[in-house]
Amino acid sequence: MDVSSRVLSELASREAALDAQIEAARAEAKREVEAAEQEAARIMRDAEARVQAMQVQHEQDLATETQRIREEASAQAQSQAQATRQKASGRVQQAAERILRAVLP
Repeated sequence: MDVSSRVLSELASREAALDAQIEAARAEAKREVEAAEQEAARIMRDAEARVQAMQVQHEQDLATETQRIREEASAQAQSQAQATRQKASGRVQQAAERILRAVLP
C-alpha cells in the first residue's frame, strides 16, 4: 500500500468517525428537545390547572361577597322600612289626636 492509499484510508476512517459523532450528537439533541417539549407540556398543564383553580376560587369569593352585599342591603332596607313604618305610625297617631281634638271639644 502506498502513502496516498494510506492517507485516503486514514481520511475515510476519520470521516466515518466524525459522521458517527455527528449522528450521536443529533440523536442526543433530539432526545434533549423531546425532553424539553415534554417538560414544557407539563408546565403548561400545571399552569392551566392553576388558572382553573384560581378561576374557581375567584368565582367562589365573588359569590360569597355578592351574598354578603345582598344580605347587608336587605338588612339595611328592612331597618329603613321599619324606621319608616314607625315614623308613619307616629304621624298617623298625631293626626288622629289632632282630629280628635278638633272634633271633640
